[in-house]
Amino acid sequence: MLWVFAIVLGLVFGLVTGGNLTNLARLKFRWPWVIVAVIVVRGAVLLTPLNGIAGAQYLYVVALAAIIAWTVWHFDRVRGIWLIAVGAASNLLVILFNGARMPVAPELAGSLIQRGNLGQYTVMSSATHLNLLGDWIKLGPLPEAYSIGDVLIAIGLAIVVFLAVRNPGGGSAWRRRPTFCSAR
Repeated sequence: MLWVFAIVLGLVFGLVTGGNLTNLARLKFRWPWVIVAVIVVRGAVLLTPLNGIAGAQYLYVVALAAIIAWTVWHFDRVRGIWLIAVGAASNLLVILFNGARMPVAPELAGSLIQRGNLGQYTVMSSATHLNLLGDWIKLGPLPEAYSIGDVLIAIGLAIVVFLAVRNPGGGSAWRRRPTFCSAR
């Protein structure tokens, strides 16, 4: 939900400051299906019977690594996407240090408290590592937990959408390679 809010926020601010929705359509992504695949894997590991199978959380680790690689691949095409990569890398780091599971603060863990683990999530404790990077941030009235990485991803999404809507070309031409003249 946080990421949807960030996209809408970037869109609204882009339009309010004189941007145009058609500018967003000018963003040129390579292999956009990678994003869809990551969303499907994340949902499958969390919301299907896969969440009860030991080792299924490693599918999410692979998907998260793929999204980091995909965003890095787009550094030269999309302004602000580097922040999404940093947030995803932060999430991947804490997940790798915790047996492919993201620690969630007990007060925000809900039914996870009884289970201990669910899909790619585990209850945060003194036995989990890098808890500062885990899901402990509560935003708004909903009982959802977010990590620093999630917040960075949301800020990155808002910036990417804002800049794409605000600037013609969607940012794909933002970084020109310098031309060097040879001395004769």
